[in-house]
Amino acid sequence: MALIVPTITTDNPEVFATNLTKFKQFASRIQIDVSDGSFAPTTTVQLAGMAVPEGITVDLHLMTARPSEHLAHILALKPSLCILHAEVDDDLSEIFSKLGAAGIKTGIALIKTTFPGRVRELIASADHAMIFAGELGRQGGAIDMMQIEKVPLIRAIKPEIEVGWDGGANLSNIRALAHANIDVINVGSAITQAADPAAMYQSLITESEKKGVLI
Repeated sequence: MALIVPTITTDNPEVFATNLTKFKQFASRIQIDVSDGSFAPTTTVQLAGMAVPEGITVDLHLMTARPSEHLAHILALKPSLCILHAEVDDDLSEIFSKLGAAGIKTGIALIKTTFPGRVRELIASADHAMIFAGELGRQGGAIDMMQIEKVPLIRAIKPEIEVGWDGGANLSNIRALAHANIDVINVGSAITQAADPAAMYQSLITESEKKGVLI
């Protein structure tokens, strides 16, 4: 059964704090997207000074061309999982080693054009592999369902790895994603823009757990 994880992507500190408080009431795990404009075309609330409440599992999805420059802030925040992009020009193996030594799980994200076999060593060394099927740095982008084909390729490299999905997940496709051997489905605008985010979260869970033909 796939885990539905609400995602926060914003450049507004007040919206960030409000969503964090709101999501904590109904979700046990939240993903925070952080972008400094060097990898994704937008910027978000930054890591410096960021704090998260206790009692919740935080996944940090860092969209930056130079994650090593943010390492001190990552270690200070100490998320449960830190996801970095395979396409960046940085020594991810060294960063993974430092994160692991600090008790932080490591994740590797693959944009649409990245073939899993090309980053085999990074997948093999990571705890989590994210299939990124949306638009970098923003919520509400169109989903690319063909990216599901990466799931068996990733599992062929490391069968026990946690596989995540990010980009365009909503009520119309959540069941297909949940039945594609994906462990974690990150959901952004479908929850953040809902009139009742908690009710939408529960609806996504219910839909993802349905069996049988998609009709």
